Parts: sequence; C-alpha cells; structure tokens
Amino acid sequence: MHTIEQPSIAAGHDLIESGLERDALVTVFGRCTVDYDGRASSQLDAGDRHVMLKPDGTTLVHTDEGQQPVNWQPPGCEHAVRRVAADDGTEELVLETNRSTPAERLLVRFSTVRQISAFSGTDESDLTLSGTEEDLRTRILDEPELLGTGFTPLATERETPAGAIDIYGEDSSGRAVVVELKRRRVGPDAVSQLRRYVDSLGRDLHADASIRGILVAPSVTDRADRLLAEHGLEFVSLEPIAE
Repeated sequence: MHTIEQPSIAAGHDLIESGLERDALVTVFGRCTVDYDGRASSQLDAGDRHVMLKPDGTTLVHTDEGQQPVNWQPPGCEHAVRRVAADDGTEELVLETNRSTPAERLLVRFSTVRQISAFSGTDESDLTLSGTEEDLRTRILDEPELLGTGFTPLATERETPAGAIDIYGEDSSGRAVVVELKRRRVGPDAVSQLRRYVDSLGRDLHADASIRGILVAPSVTDRADRLLAEHGLEFVSLEPIAE
C-alpha cells in the first residue's frame, strides 16, 4: 500500500498513474468538481469528495453522506489521470473514466488533494448470499399477486432474440407481462435489459399487442428510476427470501 497526504499535484499524479499501471485500487480525497457526459449530462460544483478507481474499470464518487455514490461508472471502463493548468495559473489533477458502449465520460477535477492511496491485493472469495434470483422467482410463482392483482405466470425462461425472459405472464386485462428479476439494487443496465426484452417480444407477438415490462429488485438507483419512467416500464420492490 502507498499513501501520501497533502501531496503536490505532480506527486499525486505520479502515484495515481503508477497505481493504475499495476492494477491497484486507487482512492483520492480532496476538493473537486464532477462532470458526466453520456446518455445524459450532469455537473457537480466544487466539494470535498472521495473517489475510488477500481482495477476492473469501476469508478465511485462519494460525499460525506449516504451509502450510494453521487456518480459512478461500471466495470469495463478505462481510467486515466493527467495534470492540467487551471484558469488562475495553478495546476489541477484530473481523473477521467471513459466507457465505449454506450459512450460515456466521467471527469473529476481536483483543485486540492488531501490524500491518495493505492492498494494492491486480491479477493478470490465469493459473497455468500442469503437470497438468489431463483429464490425471487420462486417467491413470485408462489404468490403472483405480489406483481399485482390478476397477474398470471405462464412461463419461465421464455426465449426471445434478446435473451431469456425470467418470467412471462399476463395481467388481469390480458396484456403480456415481461418480468426481469434482480437479487440486489440495480442501475440503468437492468432497465436497458428489460427494455430489450419488451421490444423483442413485441416483434414476436401480433402488431397491436400491449406489453408491460416489470423490473423486480430490492431497489433501483435514481438514474434507473428515471429511465423506467421514460420508457413506460414498472418497478416492484421485492427481496429474495431464501428457503
């Protein structure tokens, strides 16, 4: 582990760069702005934040409140660090995370760096879960009304060109229902997956078929919640309960 406190921008840059090169987990705490550009755009003005860069491409930006990051990027992204000149002639430290599909960029610009750490290590242990997606499926098949009065499951793992639908059924009005199951809190990727299944099933059924899409998970992120509303999809909060 390498840690430096109150580093110069040059020293901070060098530690982060070396950490990224050797696939270390890098954390940076200091005063920064955050800009996201991709499927939408967002900006955070200057504030004290803790940023984590994981070797798998994940980026997490945390404040001093709450358990969820205020911004993030998923695994598979590319990290970079550079020094840039600020408007006042000083230097700033810039962390950049890029995702190719879809095209997204997260830019964190530090005016002041208070601490940087680079950790090298491995974790081969898998998390032992008390509930799985299969437990969630069983719970719904045993109690279909959890997804609404009149919901009737018709099939599990129904194949579509986009993949297998976890649960396929009909509601009380005879509308087709696509149910996507997730055992833990999910983000926009899960919404996109559900939308692909709904669109794919729509191409298989008759032209005037009405299809509902329901995402079932313990919780969703704010970005996922907005996407659900934009695409006319639904969310039901359920926890998987192990037998």
